[in-house]
Amino acid sequence: MKEVEITANPMLIQPGRQGACLDDFSDRAASEVISFHQSLSGYEPTPLINLTALSRSLSLGQIWLKDESKRFGLNAFKVLGGSYAMGRLLAEKIGRSLSDLGFAGLSTDEAKAKVGTLTFVTATDGNHGRGVAWTAQKLGHKAVVFMPKGSAQIRADNIRATGAQCHITDLNYDDAVRLADSKARENGWIMVQDTAWEGYRDIPRWIMQGYMTLAQEIADQLAARRQPAPTHVFLQAGVGSFAGAVLGRLTKAWGPQAPKAIIVEPHLANCHYRSFSAGDGNPKIVGGLMETIMAGLACGEPSTLSWPVLRDYSIAAVSCADHIAANGMRLLGAPKEGDEQVVSGESGAVCAGLLEYLTSTGAGKEMAGSLGLGKDSRVLLISTEGDTSPEMYRRVVWYGQHPDLERKLENA
Repeated sequence: MKEVEITANPMLIQPGRQGACLDDFSDRAASEVISFHQSLSGYEPTPLINLTALSRSLSLGQIWLKDESKRFGLNAFKVLGGSYAMGRLLAEKIGRSLSDLGFAGLSTDEAKAKVGTLTFVTATDGNHGRGVAWTAQKLGHKAVVFMPKGSAQIRADNIRATGAQCHITDLNYDDAVRLADSKARENGWIMVQDTAWEGYRDIPRWIMQGYMTLAQEIADQLAARRQPAPTHVFLQAGVGSFAGAVLGRLTKAWGPQAPKAIIVEPHLANCHYRSFSAGDGNPKIVGGLMETIMAGLACGEPSTLSWPVLRDYSIAAVSCADHIAANGMRLLGAPKEGDEQVVSGESGAVCAGLLEYLTSTGAGKEMAGSLGLGKDSRVLLISTEGDTSPEMYRRVVWYGQHPDLERKLENA
């Protein structure tokens, strides 16, 4: 398989064709979500960084990078979805609106008397599960988390530090989801998962809406700086909920000025790339253990909620080798002079690595042309996580694990 493979989206909305409904990502919904997150202690918008020197070196007009390693001290964005979904669920059980309760109102004596002590269960590569466990702890509830085979021990330890149970299984991610769901049914627990299937849609929908805080912050931060909307956005996809939420919100916020969206995945978990390549509008599934350093993207089954949004509003999907993510970690960790350093993990950095590949290699430049990337392009990247596995981060950034062998040979 090539370093990078790209497929144009054959299902992108054609004139006269109606795209997937984006009502879940309306201005009103975004306002309600961000107001909830603002009610959490320690809320601050994460930085939006202008990588001026990098954009010059890659012959692009501008590169903006959203740094989610600064989110609530949890080193990743995922808590935005889990916390909002859990808040919506508890508010319904209490019988009041979440906007009236806020985060503090969910854990009052009155609230606890109505709902008792609940157990939330989920499957995760680390970041989502930590966000669910952290939220459960803050609200006085319990959490049980299942992780796929090969998960980093430090990620499991961080989950257990919240008081949650955490089990690393011998399963891939999608089977760990099924295990968590079966345990929820057996024990009367509440499943909090960001992928949807038939009969399970409300909580995944609320999780997607929770991710809108990130997207709305970007729109507000650019407006405050009197900057135009980006022309391109690169979005990582595991099950697709994050990518679908950000794309849905930016499309609603900016309308015709919304950026061209490119969906990015690892080679061994490229279910959206395969779905676009098939050309029939239906999602495709990838099986197996999906052994990639991009643990947060090692998902083989697109969410039924996010797939229609990605199908109808993104222009292309890209499948990447692991060293593309490793290159992104290195270039953000050792920036060009004048740019701010960003500590970005494997899943967080892949889009930066891909952008560098597209603008710096012969094969990449051909792909960049098909995406309309050039000297006037304004590119948005989102570093979705920091060094959530510090050992992996050091192996890549300090010791050069997962090298770019093609360019190493060129420069020998």
